Amino acid sequence: MISFGQILTEIGEFGTFQKRLLVAICIPNIFTAFHMFSQVFTGLTFSHHCNTDWILKVGPNLTYDKVLNLTVPLDDAGKHLSCKMFTPVELDLDTIETYGLNATTTCTDGWIFNAAEGTTSIISEFNLVCENSSLNEASQSIYMAGLLVGALVLGPMADKYGRRFVMLLSLLLQLLFGVGVAFSPHIYVYIALRFVVGITISGIAINAFVLGTEWCGTSRRALFTIMSHSCYAVGLMLLSGISYGIRDWRLLQLVLSAPLVLLGVHYWILPESARWLLTQGRHEEARKEIQNVARVNKRNVPEHLLDKLEAESTVKTATMLDLFRIPYLRKRALILSYIWFVTSLVYYGVSLNVGNFGLDIYLTQLIFGIAELPARLGCFPLIERFGRRICQSVALFIGGTACLAITAIPEDLPVVVTVIAVLGKFCLAASFTIVYVYTAELYPTVLRQNGVGLNSMCARVAGILAPLIGLLGVYHKAIPMIIYGSLPFLGGALCFMLPETLNTELADHTDQEHDYPELEKLPCSDNEEKVLQTTKL
Repeated sequence: MISFGQILTEIGEFGTFQKRLLVAICIPNIFTAFHMFSQVFTGLTFSHHCNTDWILKVGPNLTYDKVLNLTVPLDDAGKHLSCKMFTPVELDLDTIETYGLNATTTCTDGWIFNAAEGTTSIISEFNLVCENSSLNEASQSIYMAGLLVGALVLGPMADKYGRRFVMLLSLLLQLLFGVGVAFSPHIYVYIALRFVVGITISGIAINAFVLGTEWCGTSRRALFTIMSHSCYAVGLMLLSGISYGIRDWRLLQLVLSAPLVLLGVHYWILPESARWLLTQGRHEEARKEIQNVARVNKRNVPEHLLDKLEAESTVKTATMLDLFRIPYLRKRALILSYIWFVTSLVYYGVSLNVGNFGLDIYLTQLIFGIAELPARLGCFPLIERFGRRICQSVALFIGGTACLAITAIPEDLPVVVTVIAVLGKFCLAASFTIVYVYTAELYPTVLRQNGVGLNSMCARVAGILAPLIGLLGVYHKAIPMIIYGSLPFLGGALCFMLPETLNTELADHTDQEHDYPELEKLPCSDNEEKVLQTTKL
């Protein structure tokens, strides 16, 4: 028998086929960025006050300012309250102007929003202000819960039915429900549809990079993942531009979702993982996939090598429970779960807070997107030079420090706050990219999707908590950033309890590393790590 890595060397580790696959995976990542942060713009908030048109019955010629002064009370700063109004009375206008009104009540006839003409959002259309304001954060958390369910269901499903099937299914559902969101008649319908979109995001995210990882050679695995993640940053930049030009939330949602129909071509161009096919005993299908790759890359694969590449005589399946049954995998799963959790918590905590840094929301989102591009691309030379472990740790340390530093900056220095926030976002984007590369290399093929699914679940729990932690700012504005800034330090320290995977071949079965329990003793030297390069099939 020979290793699949030897076959990849013969057919091309990063040839035309892998480059086409990279493009096929990059495009869905752009749409993933759209859906992840579209609510930053579809959920824009506007200044508002109670609808007090009742007074126009007795004073039809009153100006807008006069209506406000007569019917809406002021706060201590002399500004009109957003959620209170004077109780309507059956008096004539002269009496109201002479004696004024004293009794107040909540907004009984809705709100008036000070939005530019043609600008709408779910906030203004569904009245998500005052006592309903928590529904905005809740909708984002429920969307993140969809990502959690997607990681829980679609990760194991991909290990059972294949990477290709789950990714195609996710793309189809994302198109249908993403477009459906634009026609939501009620906030609860909007939340339900976004929940399903969240499920599809996990199906695409965890299968796209695993599929690429399993088709690339050792020297190109990290490059493939990083390049595909860079398109996520491109999506963030495009999102800010599209949102700036389209201010109606329904039209914006439609424009961000409808082009997915073009990805129907993936049905014909997206391959299945030959590694996965072999672990499932489907030798002939794997052989055809390998021959197709060789043809596209204009390489010849010797028949005697294919004859030596044997599939499993019995299908080896594994479940998420195996991650905790095997000691070395249990340790990796727990540590990686925390790293995914804290990276996601801080990344989304900072990203969803984009409107609170003092600068224009469209400009800040564009800057965030621009910062992510070099952050993700710059990971490649660093992790290839210094390794995954040290780079992951440093990214978390610096990201946490940036969040803590924001709490010390006065509010009247929005540019300084934004610069530090961009630095934090830079490091967190790098952390996210590195952890994807690192995670795929630490799990064997039979458990890779289960492992990534478990870690992604933890990241989605963090995504659910991130907007809710932001609500703690009502008690003190520094509380959310203190939480976001302190947790990454533990994650950075835990990285040193994981083995380095630089220049190691992917393992396919749990017993490959289980046969070498001494490798789990830390620290691991480079020579010890290279023993893990045996990928038997």
